[in-house]
Amino acid sequence: MARRANGHAHAHRTEKKTETDEDETRAPGRGIWSGSISFGLLQIPVMLYTAERRAEEIHFRQLDKHDLSPIRYERVNSSTGKPVEWKDIVKGFEYEPDNFVVLEPEDLKKANVKATQTLDIQDFVPADQIDPAFFETPYYVVPQKRAQKAYVLLREALKKKNAIAVATFVLRTREHLCALMPVGDAIMLEVLRFGHELRRAKDMPLPGKDASIGDREIAMAEQLIEGMMTDWEPAKYRDHFYGDVMKMIEEKAKTGTFKPKMPKERGEVANDVVDLLDLLKKSVANKGTHHANDSHANHASHAGKKPGPKKTTRRTQKKHEAA
Repeated sequence: MARRANGHAHAHRTEKKTETDEDETRAPGRGIWSGSISFGLLQIPVMLYTAERRAEEIHFRQLDKHDLSPIRYERVNSSTGKPVEWKDIVKGFEYEPDNFVVLEPEDLKKANVKATQTLDIQDFVPADQIDPAFFETPYYVVPQKRAQKAYVLLREALKKKNAIAVATFVLRTREHLCALMPVGDAIMLEVLRFGHELRRAKDMPLPGKDASIGDREIAMAEQLIEGMMTDWEPAKYRDHFYGDVMKMIEEKAKTGTFKPKMPKERGEVANDVVDLLDLLKKSVANKGTHHANDSHANHASHAGKKPGPKKTTRRTQKKHEAA
């Protein structure tokens, strides 16, 4: 079993990122769409590149536990249990139990939107008006060489007006709603969910403003937030699941066993206002202690450095070994 697992562990190990990966320059990869942004009478030729990296996804195979052989699936008729070939399969919609409407490829083509190579800007809206819940998938919009001046013009105009362009475009036979927004030197395209695809907050069982929270609790919570406030550094946050699982796989591949690490201690749950205030006080005190320790350590390391012990030379080292 360990011999089979070791091959998979080695294959995935090459996908691990080092701590310096965030600073390395990487090739943008292959563009997934090319066309033009329609901005008034301007046509800005661009290419779309995905902004996501999924190198650290872990893909498991389903195996028979008796001999670790991979499991495969067959397309079978649910009535007869016999295999069905691809040429004999059609698409159907179950409009009521066990009753289907069959749709042929020609029927589906009629429903497809006409594929165009244009990002059609429909509106410009204030940048703070689109709820983040609408954002679905990010892409970089990169200009073609002959369109760089027009690209910069649109980017800088969006920045100055603090605006987002709402547009539509066709990707893989489906029309998408999207937002074009300036981010540094780039214009980013964010595929948006349509309004009917989101549940409304007012339909959720959420507490209102009349919750019995006093000024003391608010002040203490603000103090805790202020103590933890920092600049946004995305490289600081890592997906620990990938690293933990890969470490487990490599250890099991070598030894067949795995020693789990102790789970991180979780905070307590407040049941009433008295508990809430008490837990906030403890949180602020703990955070203050951590900051004090960090500050003291930094001061000691920079301000009061003493000469360290002398390095042992090879000759001295050999003398000690001989003794």
